[in-house]
Amino acid sequence: MAVTEYVIQNWALLLVLLGFATSLISTVFLEKKTVIRMYALIAEVLVLSILVFFEFYLADQGSSDPARPFLIAIRYSVTPFLVAQIIYTIIKSQKWFVFIPAVLLTFIDFISIPTGIVFRLDESGVMKRGPLGLLPYVVVGIYCVLLIFLMIRHSSGQSTEVIPIVYFCFAFFSGIVMPFLIGKSYSQLFCVTIAVSMFVYYVFLILQVTKRDPLTGLLNRQAYYADISNEPEEISALISIDMNGLKTINDTQGHTAGDKAISTIASCFLRAAKRKQYVYRVGGDEFVVVCRKVSEKDVISLTERIHEQVDATEYSCSVGYSYSADGKKPIDELLRESDEKMYAEKQLYYEEHGKPQGRK
Repeated sequence: MAVTEYVIQNWALLLVLLGFATSLISTVFLEKKTVIRMYALIAEVLVLSILVFFEFYLADQGSSDPARPFLIAIRYSVTPFLVAQIIYTIIKSQKWFVFIPAVLLTFIDFISIPTGIVFRLDESGVMKRGPLGLLPYVVVGIYCVLLIFLMIRHSSGQSTEVIPIVYFCFAFFSGIVMPFLIGKSYSQLFCVTIAVSMFVYYVFLILQVTKRDPLTGLLNRQAYYADISNEPEEISALISIDMNGLKTINDTQGHTAGDKAISTIASCFLRAAKRKQYVYRVGGDEFVVVCRKVSEKDVISLTERIHEQVDATEYSCSVGYSYSADGKKPIDELLRESDEKMYAEKQLYYEEHGKPQGRK
């Protein structure tokens, strides 16, 4: 029976999708919207696998069923929709118009049923490419490039984030190259490739979420301790940052206003930081920037950018840094020196603004 053949051919895919869905049930780290979009991806991959199976099942039976051209058009159309959905799911700032190219391709694919501009079936039922036969691969390729670009753009540049991006490059671009190397058989492997890629990214995402501060999106205290113990000889400098006046904001305007203040200055730190400069929230209004393999000039420039960014808001912060030219200075000593400079700047702030010393 066709159902039995489908299960046998897609058993690995079904296990991956089931495992993915089961994992999402117990996920508490992700936003509900993200979880719903991931469930949608699971459903789309499952439906695509069924359609692909029946398309090839009809072809192998030598059937001239009029449904075949529609199944081919759907297969060509769903693939870019899947990649667009992945972009829409994992890149939070991405807008709905990312689906526009996929919608246009769908329109062209279905026009191809009577016109043959993308594909056609010859008299013996063999599919042939039309003048625009490579268009579905081009659109998927563009989506893949966009996905990789956005992942790189939103990453910190650390190896723990770069490695999954390299994996995604390999997995998704295989969907463009492999059909030309092994033929139509890869169409049946494509769903498994997408499902495994999504699940690997989900695991990576969960690991990343546990390293992030939920309020600011910065790396958290646990990540800080883990990262400073990893190749400490590469750490050139530490920058200590403390927000000024947070206690006053909390006391007079409430903790919601205080959270807004912390989120605002955290965004300033992210904009100021460049490559090899990693920002952590290690306390309520306490932050540390770890700089790896950078010059002291770069560190000073970073402190200046931090002040410029924060000064453009209604808030204020105190900053201090310590530098190790050879990377041999212990982390505890670096932190002590940067804290001392930061507190000295904070004392000047209190004196200039007429606030009692020690007020946050």
